[in-house]
Amino acid sequence: MVLCVVDDLLFASKIGAAAKGVHAAVAFEKDSSRVVDRVKAEHPALVIFDLDTPRLRALETIMALKADTITADTPTLGYVSHVQTERIAAARAAGIGEVIARSAFATGLGEILSRAR
Repeated sequence: MVLCVVDDLLFASKIGAAAKGVHAAVAFEKDSSRVVDRVKAEHPALVIFDLDTPRLRALETIMALKADTITADTPTLGYVSHVQTERIAAARAAGIGEVIARSAFATGLGEILSRAR
């Protein structure tokens, strides 16, 4: 299962459609305060973060995941506009596993979800 910390309906829909296409299980979380507990309970193969949405508090959540001994090794991936170089650097400093451009994420969704099954 892949846990997606996303509140953009367009991208949630794209992720859902891609997941169906590759038979991957996905779950969505809009409340950043619940992410660490969900990762502990559900053990996702990957956690995907929308780094462009400040209200999701992705950087804080990534730091909390990486600081917890139970969730520290959970693979993480974030997508963001390619022009957000400061946010990309901040996500890497927070400990995210991989950051990709929003456009690359959209076009590579099937492959990303297939790898995480």
